[in-house]
Amino acid sequence: MKTLILLISLSIFPFPTIEAQECACCSADFRGFDFWIGDWEVYNPEGKKIGENKVIALEDHCIIAENWTGASGGSGKSFNYFDKNDHTWNQLWISNTGNILKLKGTGSESKMVLQSEQKPGEVHNKITWTLNDDGSVTQLWEVLDANGKVTQKAFEGIYRKNITEK
Repeated sequence: MKTLILLISLSIFPFPTIEAQECACCSADFRGFDFWIGDWEVYNPEGKKIGENKVIALEDHCIIAENWTGASGGSGKSFNYFDKNDHTWNQLWISNTGNILKLKGTGSESKMVLQSEQKPGEVHNKITWTLNDDGSVTQLWEVLDANGKVTQKAFEGIYRKNITEK
């Protein structure tokens, strides 16, 4: 009787297979932000260097971690991850000034669009990362009003691979 109970409980609460444990984040869904991985120098549209950003994959590629250092002394970090439950990409950004930004959205092999929650009557943030033909990445952070109209460009940076990166 004890054996039967064990078999029934295993079928109700199946354990992940060894294969799934070895590479839980290897599907294409988890690779949608890979184009941002790298050691970057970041420039404004006029060509002035405004910072550096090291973006790496962690935890067997389940997290894309950002390490930003601005030329004027600001810094911040983000954790980016694909949530297989709702099929969205998510970002939690925290700066050295204590600012926190939570974003959610979707992406492809060459573009990621994440937005903060839109609360009635309030502005929200929309950040778009686009892989350019030359291998650089453009990040555009826009502030939108309650109707979805862009009211402000908070940041625009062009990420170029650090030439010392191997």
